[in-house]
Amino acid sequence: MAFRSSNPGEPRGGGPTVALPEASAINKPDLYIWGIYGVLVVLSIIELYSASSFEISKQGLYSPLMRHVGMLFAGFLIILGLQKVHYSRFIWPGIILTVCSVLAMLYVMAFGEVINGAKRAISLPFMTLQPAELIKISAVMTLSFILGTTQLKKDESVRNKGLIWATIAVLLFSGLLFTQGLTNTLILMVLCISMLIVGSLEFRKLLYIFAVFAFFAAMAFGVKMMMSKGEPEVKEVPLLVDSRGRTFSVPEASGGSNAGSRITDNTWRNRIKAFTDPTPRYEQELNAKNLQEMRSYMAQATGGWLGVFPGNSRETSRLPLAFSDFIFAIIVEDLGFIGAMFIMALYLCLLARAYFIAYKCYQMYPAFLVTGCALLIALQALCHMAIVSGAGPVSGQPLPFFSKGGTSILVTSIALGIMLSVSKFAARGQVSTSERETDKNTLPEALQAVNPTQEK
Repeated sequence: MAFRSSNPGEPRGGGPTVALPEASAINKPDLYIWGIYGVLVVLSIIELYSASSFEISKQGLYSPLMRHVGMLFAGFLIILGLQKVHYSRFIWPGIILTVCSVLAMLYVMAFGEVINGAKRAISLPFMTLQPAELIKISAVMTLSFILGTTQLKKDESVRNKGLIWATIAVLLFSGLLFTQGLTNTLILMVLCISMLIVGSLEFRKLLYIFAVFAFFAAMAFGVKMMMSKGEPEVKEVPLLVDSRGRTFSVPEASGGSNAGSRITDNTWRNRIKAFTDPTPRYEQELNAKNLQEMRSYMAQATGGWLGVFPGNSRETSRLPLAFSDFIFAIIVEDLGFIGAMFIMALYLCLLARAYFIAYKCYQMYPAFLVTGCALLIALQALCHMAIVSGAGPVSGQPLPFFSKGGTSILVTSIALGIMLSVSKFAARGQVSTSERETDKNTLPEALQAVNPTQEK
């Protein structure tokens, strides 16, 4: 059935019957979110170009920059379009996106393109699609739907069933992500726990779910460690020559049935062993295995408090993956500790703004949506920063909007578009009885649970 809109000019589309609010009852999209987004985009263009020495040497002076700007522009169009769509219309697209993401992940596990030692991507004519990023936004939309329909019901059995389904969904998504790396799996589990905390879940039930996640994570990690004992043959591939004329290389697993699988190689074992090595980093010898992280630390040490200014980075031409997995190191070198903390503060402000918007939502479904999307962006950013700064084991995680990668930019743009839609149509604080009835009719009956912060 079509949407029933109280606004004659409102477009119609498929989905459950709802009555959208009058135009006078709708806010403008949140300007703080737009401001944070604008600053991040400008800084990302500057820093991506500064970190693209390897790319420039192969593709030309402006090719990496133009591609990044092109993806950012595509993301801008997505944000601009989604902010105009009422959040109630994301239900069925979310379900479709989840199904497509799962199918894409299954395809990648069997036939995917190997990137950095693991099957991660599907090659398309216009870009390389990484379904792992789609799984994350799918998880947010799925969890928002499940929790929004169950967690504020008076029936205890309904709430328990909702928690069971949410746990099963997260374990399913985590199982798909686990084949590509442990970090994505942990991000997803932390995301779920955080959304449950937002939903005021009882501490006892939260502990149960945490125990379930910990059990499955430990079991999966144990299986992975057992399977990785038979390390495949390794060969060295020259990577670069440093200023002293020394050639460095990275280990590359030989081909075979297990090529491109993080389940059967020793990547995780080596990374955890390196992370737990008590020898100070400055006393370790620079070699092929620790080249990326050591160059990253050198870049950050060079940055100091104020940085060397964009374009003056010394390590950008010597740090592999400076434009993606280690771009935060170049940010620290260019902008210094103060500039890096400013960028971290922008992501945290985005998260704080999402909580403020969620507080003003009359119903829980949009509150879950906006907090889930903000948590996805903030957790991804903090995880990237922790890895690059040495607070966590080395793992390939993009920095939202900064790292080269089309899928990451598009998924982050979808999350921001959803946040702006919620801020426009749902975040209105204390409302009148008539406005509450309007809000109530914008969603199917199952999703009409009232936000406890709005109950009188």
